[in-house]
Amino acid sequence: MCGIVGYAGTAPAQGISSSPNQRALEVLVEGLRRLEYRGYDSAGVAVVGAAGLEMRKKSGKLAMLLEELESNPLPDASTGIGHTRWATHGGPTDANAHPHIVDGDALAVVHNGIIENYAALKSELLARGHSFKSETDTEIAATLLGDIYSRLADSTPAEGRLSKAMQQVAQRLEGAFTLVATHAEEPGVVVAARRNSPLVVGLGDGENFLGSDVSGFIDYTRRAVELGQDQVVTITADKVEITDFFGAPGEGREYLVDWDAAAAEKGGYPSFMEKEINDQPDAVAQTLLGRSDADGNLTLDEIRVDPSVLKNIDRIIVLACGTSAYAGQVARYAIEHWCRIPTEVELSHEFRYRDPIVDENTLIVSISQSGETMDTLMAVRYAREQGAKTVAICNTNGSTIPRESDAVLYTHAGPEIAVASTKAFLAQITAAYLLGLYLAQLRGNLFQGQIKDILAELAKTPAKIATVLENADQIKELARSMADTRSVLFLGRHVGYPVAMEGALKLKELAYIHAEGFAAGELKHGPIALIEEGQPVIVVVPSPRGRDSLHSKVVSNIQEVRARGAKTIVIAEEGDESVKAYAEHVFYVPETSTLLAPLLTTVPLQIFALELASAKGFDVDQPRNLAKSVTVE
Repeated sequence: MCGIVGYAGTAPAQGISSSPNQRALEVLVEGLRRLEYRGYDSAGVAVVGAAGLEMRKKSGKLAMLLEELESNPLPDASTGIGHTRWATHGGPTDANAHPHIVDGDALAVVHNGIIENYAALKSELLARGHSFKSETDTEIAATLLGDIYSRLADSTPAEGRLSKAMQQVAQRLEGAFTLVATHAEEPGVVVAARRNSPLVVGLGDGENFLGSDVSGFIDYTRRAVELGQDQVVTITADKVEITDFFGAPGEGREYLVDWDAAAAEKGGYPSFMEKEINDQPDAVAQTLLGRSDADGNLTLDEIRVDPSVLKNIDRIIVLACGTSAYAGQVARYAIEHWCRIPTEVELSHEFRYRDPIVDENTLIVSISQSGETMDTLMAVRYAREQGAKTVAICNTNGSTIPRESDAVLYTHAGPEIAVASTKAFLAQITAAYLLGLYLAQLRGNLFQGQIKDILAELAKTPAKIATVLENADQIKELARSMADTRSVLFLGRHVGYPVAMEGALKLKELAYIHAEGFAAGELKHGPIALIEEGQPVIVVVPSPRGRDSLHSKVVSNIQEVRARGAKTIVIAEEGDESVKAYAEHVFYVPETSTLLAPLLTTVPLQIFALELASAKGFDVDQPRNLAKSVTVE
């Protein structure tokens, strides 16, 4: 959730200041701007220069901090840390904003995560004579760090003292955390520790960086180092040192970020979300790229699980939260159909608390755009402890969940900045389809010709998505006309059911109105009571070419709600003229097979939510109360 940036270097500033010695501030501000998508309610920076340590922080958006920096400038500095906070302990106030300054105003600390033993530590520190200015668990960790730093003064030289103090603090903390600190007595040094919370190192020329993810420094370098669990990293202008929490040398894996800063810009669109909706043809195409040979054989090189193990799998459990869980729900239909393996989809935060039955013949498939979703990470760890094999579907190279899984299938959708997921959702479905086909290929559930045919149809999907986007004016106009709507219901059958739930979720996230997605067959079992005169109902209609019985049943559902006064809006396949008589509005998508239809039918629902929320004047990139990556349980 929170965004973290750290910098140590000697390179001259190029952007926000004419002073060549303002590089630290330039990097921090640009990094925080890049990390705004994570969701936040306050922001702050601290820098260390010749004059010592100084800090500025404000509740509200980054613009409030920039106003403060303009009216109260920071001195020249070559070292600094920055933070955007999503409130957990304590409300979004100036006092609770990060950085927290302790140890005689010489030590600055920022933090992502939750310190679970904060109460015990606070009591200990109060007994030692310390006081607190905020309601946050972060200030407790910062005060503990300052306390240990001061007590090390007699036995440890200034150089290296902050790293040693951080190691000792990390040993004392319980919970999930990334801590980043800088001290006036060690100018040019930034130290960080991580446990169950994201942090990555950026490698530059005469400068090094830290970030919650690579967005925090992508303007300056594409060389990154992923850190392991329970590690401390110290950066200076020309050095990166990694240890464990006890000071033993550690290592990170260096990799090259496969996108650049331009990929994270809006590209002329009014919002990141609109850009990312329009990125979807490319996101699906990139996820398919290089995953099969000319003969239609799937070659998923990332799946480094022994084929003999996968052949013996007798149960699949998909773990995910939110939009990713709906991607899993869509994939379940395809995987069971192609592989004939019982497949369940579980919300990660419920999974490990109900004593699930998992063994060595269970395959766990985790889905997370960021690869840092804490609920999903903890569920994956639990499953591995029970002996299950784990495969991650993820969009973020070097993130924690792929590193801790037996195998990973990256989606290659590129950076997704808007909080409400769009292109990652379609890429996740695509990757899950590839995994299902790969298992069917290994186990012999499908003939090679069948797999080749499905892959060929998948390859045509990006062009079909582009067609939906090109013909979106009608649904945009409808959405704008419904800006005052207070409630929308969504109906679907088979793969259309999770699409309906995802459509409802997008509307809730962006427009802040009541929206629910139902299995259309459930109407008569209760939800039809919600129908009254003028109630908008969006229906995802299955193809009449495939499961005819489902098509006719869904048409009957449309008639049922319309007879009770509903305003019916239908997503249907081109050529399906039978629905016109029962709908006020019909939006057509190109023909495709039943199991691949969600890659098309989802798109109009995304556009509808985007346009309706925009018409209400809401920020579609950063909806209220939400964060892009939920890194706490």
